[in-house]
Amino acid sequence: MATEAHDAAAGAAGHGGGEAVGMPQLDITTFPNQIFWLLVTLVVIYLVLSRVALPRIGAVLAERKGTITNDLAAAEELKLKAVAAEKAYNDALAKARTEAARIVAAARADIQRDLDAATAEADAKIAAKAAESERAIAEIRAGAMGAVTEVAQDTVQALVAALGGTADAGVVAEAVQSRLKG
Repeated sequence: MATEAHDAAAGAAGHGGGEAVGMPQLDITTFPNQIFWLLVTLVVIYLVLSRVALPRIGAVLAERKGTITNDLAAAEELKLKAVAAEKAYNDALAKARTEAARIVAAARADIQRDLDAATAEADAKIAAKAAESERAIAEIRAGAMGAVTEVAQDTVQALVAALGGTADAGVVAEAVQSRLKG
């Protein structure tokens, strides 16, 4: 092993005669070779990018743009549908309110008609009862007047008899009638 390290050192000394070996990229003698491979690599990268990667990226961008455009168109269409649906809803709501007002008015008219009929029926019953009551009061009054006349005649006859006299029933009746008339 020691001989191998010694042989390598001797070979290096004999090769350059004591020259220092530097970085191969900075060696001017290899520049044409390095430039050739640089150009080959750039051409390969250009071809790979232009033929494979960039078309795929362009297709993805075009697809995204198409998707965005379609989504915007769909959103605009849905917005128009929503506006139309809102208008239809408002129209239906207005119609429903109008119909409800009509139904309420019809119900009020029916109730008022029923109320008027019930009021008329109650008024007729009240009038009939009032007429019956007035008739009963008139009968009671007539009966009371007859009873008052009879009681007055009996009282006059009893007073006349108590005072010691005799009273003619016709004269007593005539006297009581004249006093009752006023």
